[in-house]
Amino acid sequence: MRLASKIFLASSLVILVLVGVAAWSLLAVDRLVSVSREITTQTLPALRLQAGLRDSMLTLVRLEARSLLLRDPTYDALWDERADHTRNALEQLARYLSSDGEREHLEETQLAFAEYRAAVHSERALLGRGYLANATQLSETSARAAAERVDAGLNRLGEATQAALEHSKAEAAELGARTWTTVVVALIVAVVAALASAAFIAVRITRSVRRLLVATAAIGEGRFEHPVPIESADEIADLARSFNSMAARLHEVETMKEDLYSTVSHELRSPLTSVREAAHLLHEGVPGPMTAKQARLVLIIEHSTDRLLRLVNQVLDLARLRVGLLPLERRWFDLDRAAARAVDELRLQADERGIALVRETSPGTFGMFGDEDRLVQVMINLISNGIRFTPTEGTVTVHLIDIGPEIEIQVEDTGCGIPAEELQFVFDRFRQAHSGRGGAGLGLAIVRAMVQAHGGRVSVESHEGKGSRFTVVLPRRGAEQ
Repeated sequence: MRLASKIFLASSLVILVLVGVAAWSLLAVDRLVSVSREITTQTLPALRLQAGLRDSMLTLVRLEARSLLLRDPTYDALWDERADHTRNALEQLARYLSSDGEREHLEETQLAFAEYRAAVHSERALLGRGYLANATQLSETSARAAAERVDAGLNRLGEATQAALEHSKAEAAELGARTWTTVVVALIVAVVAALASAAFIAVRITRSVRRLLVATAAIGEGRFEHPVPIESADEIADLARSFNSMAARLHEVETMKEDLYSTVSHELRSPLTSVREAAHLLHEGVPGPMTAKQARLVLIIEHSTDRLLRLVNQVLDLARLRVGLLPLERRWFDLDRAAARAVDELRLQADERGIALVRETSPGTFGMFGDEDRLVQVMINLISNGIRFTPTEGTVTVHLIDIGPEIEIQVEDTGCGIPAEELQFVFDRFRQAHSGRGGAGLGLAIVRAMVQAHGGRVSVESHEGKGSRFTVVLPRRGAEQ
């Protein structure tokens, strides 16, 4: 079965299961929403109105007593206003009641309130005719009894509404728990079944892809390891076969290239060394005196031969570093002293170009275990690069920083900088950020290889027109361990 069919079947099963669970969940949620809506839109407003009605009744009784005692028409007006508000609230409360018991208690409360209101109006009529004693007796008997019945009715209504609220809450909680249990169980059963059907496909696919990723990363780092095993007959297997074929071809080409570089470089060293020594002998006048023009030509031969030998040595060093055959004479030494050696070696070159070469050392100690000469070569490569790309009156700074178990070397210049699109390639072999500036593009590749051979790391920061900063971080004892 092809990979597309496998993925489609597994995905379809999972989707069907999830759709079924989602439909059940939506129905349960709809019921929960209905119960919650009933609580928020009916029960809670009813409870708020009932609480307000109790307060209104207390206010009405107090206003009635003050009106009877003080005989102030102002209290009569306030009582009428509050009574109208209470009657309206009782009528409004009817819209929020959902049970027959609540409606029955509300009718009893409304009848009691009507009796209380009629009793108060009778009190006022007696007061108007001057029968204070009769009005007081009516207030303390009929009016008070009606007010108490209103209060009792509100209490019973509140208890009924509270009972309805508790019932709704219990129903919602039970529904939520039942829904949660059902959905969880259904999801677990469904997902387990779906995953069981898809597990074999997923494991096979991810294992094959993981192997391809590891093999791709290895090739990206220049390591050609064992071919990727092929265990199926789908597109992943076709990809693995194509990858193995590509890796074998790349390995063959890389081996041929390395052999060519190594052979050509090795064969060039002997004749170039002979040419350089012969040029030195001529320059020193051993065979006899030369004219000024001849001496100038011999000097050109010396410089060109030295440059070619440096290139050949770089190619050979890089080839040995890639296969781990470059010998490193590790020992304890002072990296600050090594930095001073590198700076002193390039001081004359910097002075000739009118560039300030500065060495700075932060407080701390700089003893480390490694190959001093190779790390001097690392700093020389970085400093010479800085000198090459820094204009006259610029500055190249070498800064050593003690960072505990590691030592940091910073080589910073005020040169032209590196284009942003070239930053990721500056440590590649035969890659130059600026063409036409000399060099073969091997210096930074050697820097990275030697730093990595010491267990360290190197990075670069640069801004065009402002300069670059190369940072080398070396462990003090990493190579020893």
